Amino acid sequence: MPKPCAICLRNVLVSFNLQALRRFFPILDWGSRYNRDTLTNDGIAALIVTIMLIPQSLAYALLAGLPAEMGLYASILPLVAYAIFGTSRALAVGPVAVVSLMTAAAVGNMALQGTAEYAMAAITLAFLSGLILLAMGLFRLGFLANFLSHPVIAGFITASGILIAVSQLKHILGVSASGHTLIETVQSIVSHLGQINYITLVIGVSATAFLFWVRKGLKPFLIGRGLTPRMADIATKAGPVAAVVVTTLVSLIFGLADHGVKIVGDVPRGLPPLTLPVFSGEVWSQLFGAAVLISIIGFVESVSVAQTLAAKRRQRIVPDQELIGLGASNIAAAVSGGYPVTGGFARSVVNFDAGAETPAAGAFTAIGIGLAALFLTPLLYFLPIATLAATIIVAVMSLVDFSILRGTWSYSKADFVAVLATILLTLGFGVETGVSAGVILSIGLHLYKTSRPHIAEVGLVPGTEHFRNIKRHEVLTAPHVVTIRVDESLYFANARYLEDYIYDRVADCDEIEHIVLMCPAVNEIDHSALESLEAINLRLKDQGISLHLSEVKGPVMDRLQKSHFLQSLTGQVFLSQFAAIKALEGQAEPQSA
Repeated sequence: MPKPCAICLRNVLVSFNLQALRRFFPILDWGSRYNRDTLTNDGIAALIVTIMLIPQSLAYALLAGLPAEMGLYASILPLVAYAIFGTSRALAVGPVAVVSLMTAAAVGNMALQGTAEYAMAAITLAFLSGLILLAMGLFRLGFLANFLSHPVIAGFITASGILIAVSQLKHILGVSASGHTLIETVQSIVSHLGQINYITLVIGVSATAFLFWVRKGLKPFLIGRGLTPRMADIATKAGPVAAVVVTTLVSLIFGLADHGVKIVGDVPRGLPPLTLPVFSGEVWSQLFGAAVLISIIGFVESVSVAQTLAAKRRQRIVPDQELIGLGASNIAAAVSGGYPVTGGFARSVVNFDAGAETPAAGAFTAIGIGLAALFLTPLLYFLPIATLAATIIVAVMSLVDFSILRGTWSYSKADFVAVLATILLTLGFGVETGVSAGVILSIGLHLYKTSRPHIAEVGLVPGTEHFRNIKRHEVLTAPHVVTIRVDESLYFANARYLEDYIYDRVADCDEIEHIVLMCPAVNEIDHSALESLEAINLRLKDQGISLHLSEVKGPVMDRLQKSHFLQSLTGQVFLSQFAAIKALEGQAEPQSA
């Protein structure tokens, strides 16, 4: 019979293993509490998202330059993988517009559109993106996505939305055109205006107008006719399906394909095939950069949406586990004939509003898409491509948001320049250049801001123990004591800036005997900054001025104690600034600043 201590140890180990499993397999957590009511809510949400996703998946495959069925394939197994590994209860994973455009840009440099090599390159891109996301998740590198600032991301997505919408005009007009940048695409379309197919134009414009009306006006119209808000919402989400059905029937009945209207054609019937990526060093090296950018952009957008939706229900997501969930989804796409996927904003909001309670809603959506792939694909033969283009245009126009320019202009000119540069570079040189520039601009903007930190000379607020900027408040100061507050961590990029500020402050000022460096906002001091502090200490010593520190955080002090700086410090380290000023002010009476 086992001893009590052995039983306790075994229970602890079992509990630890269960916690570890639930961390890597969140399905074990929410799945243990699954019930009939949750099943009903997830099922209804899945039905609505399935109706929305069928035309979108076909359209986004078209945008990526891939066969229509690959959009369906990318909407089946990846959703199941995310349901197992993802932590968001409402995120809807699948093909999205921006990633589809980035896929077309990356793969278009390697193979001709419509060839087997093109499709295999897209599959390989999904596999690489999955590996990168998995590696980031396992090594907890989700913080790397923070190097892309939100204004830059917003600028990139706005520019991508414009590029996508303009790129689809060729299908609305029924002309042949190409181009990876806005100028190239517009020039190509203009040069082919003589080839306009007016039947295609009527279908495309009609479908676009109808879908815009569905998005804005159908729900109020149906509610005004007595339909319940829930049923009106479902009917609104089914608008793209209605456009697909009607234009397909018109194409079939009137034989529009014989009049030059491009149709989807044969879509293979059946579940996704088992596929493998290309294992070639040359191919991987060509796709690696694009895979990194797609992974980062996809992760940033997914986490932003997931966190927003989770907060509304007082839930939480785990960003590093989200990396694993998205990584597994992309690998699932690669082995099932799909292309890179991520969490979609519009679909996720629909999923949330429809009442999805767990990631099982995504798995049920996968079942719906699987049934569509099995039984509905023959019906898509006569579907006009102009209808899919209209679906894309209406979907991506919601991504275009120029208010970010107005907001950043009034709030931060540096952010405005970064956003404007990202938009112009994306439109002028393509998505890869745009997002690469966005990363560089985000990092550069951070370095610029932190290299010139806010530094304030502070004084004591009368009747309190608080210290505030002498330029903003009526405070007490002592002429022989100068307190300088640094509102940023000290590192290689801003250490010299602090040096120059202090040297300028003490120059030609014989009254100063003490400099107190107030450090409540200093979270770290790297070695370069430490050397600057040592230089400041020595130079002030030569001028007969003592250097003191106050309000140094524990982790920062721990590191300083491992150096020789504190031993050579000419002054003291004070627990609070109030203690510092009380100890040093005795030589003269405070004055009003």
